[in-house]
Amino acid sequence: MSDRPIDESAFSSFRVGRDCETLNLSAAQWATAQPVHTDPVEREQHLCSAWFYAVIGTVTTSGYRAWLPAIHQSKASVIALSLFLSLRLLDTAAELWFGQISPHSEMETLLKFGSMYQIVPVAPGEQQTAGGAGGSPLKKKLAHEGRPLVMAGMLGCVFVLAAVVAWCYYAASVRKAQLLKAELLDLNKDGFIIRNQAGAVIFSMTFRSGTLDLDSCSKEGNILSCTQSDSGKLNFFIQTVRPKDTVMCYRVRWEELQNKHSVEHAMAYNDSHWYGGAETATQYWPVRIHGEEKPQPFITSDVYSNRNAFGGILERYWLSSNATAIKINDSVPFHLGWSEKDGTLRFQARYEDSPFRPPEGQQALPELSYRVCVGSDVTSIHKYMVRRYFPKPIKVPSPEVFKQPLWSTWALHKTAVTQEKLLRYASDITKHGFTCSHLELDDRYTADYGEFDFDPQKFPNASGMFDELREDGFQVSLWTHPFINYDSINFGVAVEKGLFVREPSGELPALVRWWNGIGGILDFTNPDAREWYSSHLRMLKQRYDVTSFKFDAGETSYLPRQFSTLVPLSDPSTFTRRYSEMAIPFSERAELRVGYQSQDVSCFFRIIDRDSVWGYELGLKSIIPTVLTISILGYQFVLPDMIGGNAYPNRTAGGSDGKNSLPDRELYIRWLELSAFMPAMQFSIPPWAYDSEVNTQSVLDEKNRSAQHSKHRGKNKIKKQSEIK
Repeated sequence: MSDRPIDESAFSSFRVGRDCETLNLSAAQWATAQPVHTDPVEREQHLCSAWFYAVIGTVTTSGYRAWLPAIHQSKASVIALSLFLSLRLLDTAAELWFGQISPHSEMETLLKFGSMYQIVPVAPGEQQTAGGAGGSPLKKKLAHEGRPLVMAGMLGCVFVLAAVVAWCYYAASVRKAQLLKAELLDLNKDGFIIRNQAGAVIFSMTFRSGTLDLDSCSKEGNILSCTQSDSGKLNFFIQTVRPKDTVMCYRVRWEELQNKHSVEHAMAYNDSHWYGGAETATQYWPVRIHGEEKPQPFITSDVYSNRNAFGGILERYWLSSNATAIKINDSVPFHLGWSEKDGTLRFQARYEDSPFRPPEGQQALPELSYRVCVGSDVTSIHKYMVRRYFPKPIKVPSPEVFKQPLWSTWALHKTAVTQEKLLRYASDITKHGFTCSHLELDDRYTADYGEFDFDPQKFPNASGMFDELREDGFQVSLWTHPFINYDSINFGVAVEKGLFVREPSGELPALVRWWNGIGGILDFTNPDAREWYSSHLRMLKQRYDVTSFKFDAGETSYLPRQFSTLVPLSDPSTFTRRYSEMAIPFSERAELRVGYQSQDVSCFFRIIDRDSVWGYELGLKSIIPTVLTISILGYQFVLPDMIGGNAYPNRTAGGSDGKNSLPDRELYIRWLELSAFMPAMQFSIPPWAYDSEVNTQSVLDEKNRSAQHSKHRGKNKIKKQSEIK
């Protein structure tokens, strides 16, 4: 036995103690250690036992302490630690199994280890002298007898390691869960949910186009942000905003920073009813989704001619019966689809194969941003959203339109109207006991589309006609539109002045097809075009004392697929807004059929033409859902189109009087009764076209309506003015 002293400086990290918690050994240090005993078998036996317990000590004490900070920082650290310890344990187990280590109990080995070994420097050539290649018979016997105990010890170590790793994962997941919460919102890589105060899920959004890398997420104050998704870099954040004590809002933004086709999120119905969005051809209240529809541009369209499109009045706003609302930001190239199978609305942002264009000077990288707000009840959250996002009406239309019906020539005479027919129509209104807020002269009173004076063949004495109507107590409004056909005398004028929407190059006017031919469409982003158009309307008003105008068309769907305007339009529906502004000077009795961010125009917004049928597709059943939908989008003054519908051929339920097809009598009466409860009533097909009973019923409904309006007018006037302010 050697009594050479240890060089403590050379082995400063090498400590041996009787307690496993203070045992910290390394292979290099054991290579330079010599046992006190000289018997080779006994020395190797105790050496290997001490090595095994050193590994276990590393697992259970100091090794865990050393690795714990790394475990908290990264999942990779946990994997690396597990791999390292597993390899060490397997190496030790192999030595035990093949009879190279004696399975003494831990305490016995440690006690013996403390008394039997000293740490001494190794003389050259001494390290490999002990034991021999095959080991002694005693060693093999002890190893064989102790194998079950060894296996039990190994399994115990594995269970301890698994428990440590599981705890680390749990601790990390708890911290990550706290990080990915924002008030009542829980974020995960595939989407987020919002709960109410009771803990029930009231809103769910799924990320369809990508998943978040949660390791890239961080939270600072009320903003939770992430910088990576499975498709690359992005700018994602959710900001919590509490505008009122009863309202909590979450601003959500997903902006791609690398080239990508689209960003898409899917909003689940969550067993709630949803309202809003857009006027559609088949309208329900609440919104119903049928089939599978890929996202299509959410822009104003003529749903009478294209019944799968969105209507002429729309807003990027939806409200649910769970007191939750969502508003898509104006900057988003927004496309809307749905899935009946999944029960979701699909919100998509894209520029490819789309009429949307990125703002000038910016890359075409899609961005989907919106605000989700949760309130204490449906009424309070809707009031907040309307006041926050919709412009207020600047005034109320003429009270006469609420009290008395307006009469249109369209459904009765279509484009065959003449001076004689108009005067007879006015005379019949008075003759049959009706009143009139104003008489609407519809298409077509001009010689060509795009002109602003009367066709002398159809209206030989327009000035005299207006004088006669005024004497009989009628005020008259005229039909107008944004088109100038190529055969109109004003087409060349508009080309010369540069008043039309142009082709993408900006050099030539873009020709468009509409229901009355082919021509150009005025560019209402151009101040010169606006002034030219307004000046002709003012001329008509001044020359004939016209009271107002019916502004037809204005949908984005009548723009060319590719076009340019004086002021570039990122969102094509901005064109609708600019057109609706042309009605402001005439708003007391004006009529529009399109609206986008146009709530402040303060005129009547008419729902699209109705067919003379019973059903939900542009029929009688669609009126209440459409009026309610438009109202919830912030349009307070709604005109529910003509009583009985438009009596178009092949789209009219009912018989024929031999000359003109009339809607079914029962359908007409029900339509009349419904209209009596609407903000305004509009006739075209007259009640006297049926029989005296229908006529009498119509007169009574009109008089009752007028009396009720007069009764409540004084009370409501103060209330309406207060709400507008």
